[in-house]
Amino acid sequence: MPLLEINEAIADAVATYISHQVMPSDPTGDALHLAIASFHKCDFLLTWNCRHLANANKFGHIRRINTLLGFFVPTMATPLELLGESESP
Repeated sequence: MPLLEINEAIADAVATYISHQVMPSDPTGDALHLAIASFHKCDFLLTWNCRHLANANKFGHIRRINTLLGFFVPTMATPLELLGESESP
């Protein structure tokens, strides 16, 4: 599996997510994860992070920022959601 490039457009997206308070201010965390998946047009961004990424309340904000940036909007889900399984027993 190839490694995905991190370039200036991704760094700019990270700064935009943080400045618009869509993602926390740690530039190597959620904002970078989202920017890489969006820039490289990944169909899915799998995460256990339901606070910032796999969160229906955040999705509209992310979609607006990515549209502003001209970026793809990946489907954000937990691995269990992708497999069609419930997260609760």
